[in-house]
Amino acid sequence: MRFIRLLAIPAVLLLALPLSAAPTEWPARPVTVIAPFPPGGTVDIISRTISQKLGAELGKPFVVENKGGAGGSIGIAAMVHAEPDGYMFAVDHMGLAFNAALYDNLSYDTLRDVVPVAYVGATPNVLVENNQFAPKTVAEFLSLAKSKPNSINYGSGGIGSAGHLPMELLQSATGIKLVHVPYKGNGPAIVDLMSGQIQVMLATIPAMKAYITSGQLRAIATSGSHRSAALPDLPTLDEAGVKGFHYAPWYGVFAPAGTPTELLDRMHDAVNKVLAEPEIAGKLAAQGLEVQRLTRQQFTDMVHGDVAKWGKIIKTLGIKGK
Repeated sequence: MRFIRLLAIPAVLLLALPLSAAPTEWPARPVTVIAPFPPGGTVDIISRTISQKLGAELGKPFVVENKGGAGGSIGIAAMVHAEPDGYMFAVDHMGLAFNAALYDNLSYDTLRDVVPVAYVGATPNVLVENNQFAPKTVAEFLSLAKSKPNSINYGSGGIGSAGHLPMELLQSATGIKLVHVPYKGNGPAIVDLMSGQIQVMLATIPAMKAYITSGQLRAIATSGSHRSAALPDLPTLDEAGVKGFHYAPWYGVFAPAGTPTELLDRMHDAVNKVLAEPEIAGKLAAQGLEVQRLTRQQFTDMVHGDVAKWGKIIKTLGIKGK
């Protein structure tokens, strides 16, 4: 009996241990950060900006891997199906919420399989044109579009992207009809915008800022509820006559479901520490990103709320991913 009692002590102690205990030394090897869009877009810019600093902060490289396609869902699927051990994360934008309604064949459930880890911030989009395109104001653009429906081509980073849905909303709000040309990311779309293959885009400020500043593209308005500090001379679409039009997609860091809570908390704290550094905050602010700190629960509530909100909008507009 004494022998049995001695054996029982370690068993009780083992049962008291958490089933998903996280490693105390993390990271012990390089961490992959998936950017589910091609290089050159805002998600890629944010991924690389914060990953470099995360590596310095946590002592191991954070390696960005671009895995674009299907509005970011291919990259997110790769993250979701990875081992949830704290060595795979993704940076994505509000399109993550769009995809739940856009695609019928997703290999994951956005609400169940994708865990919001850290909110980065939000940025309004900016309405940009090819320099040879005649309209120089929002009023002139809308007037031309109304007089010649389906004659103006606009580009985006793909069906259901953060540049596609707001332009569909703009058309719905103003009664104009444009031709959508989807690309596999903002980078290729910007190249065609500069060459004149397409005439206009409503894309995020970080993706467009350098081209606007250099004079390669003309900006005529931003889409937020207030003027952007990065482009303070530009009116908002609301100011320019499209009353009530507000659109500013958010960005954040995500992990696969099942990742130990301790590692989610560590990553959340590390990202927020990086974002608080003046160098990083200033760099992102100059690109038009309004950085803000949210708790993991606040960010989760935001993501899940937008899944419901945009699901209704997408169904109303009749948009489906391909």
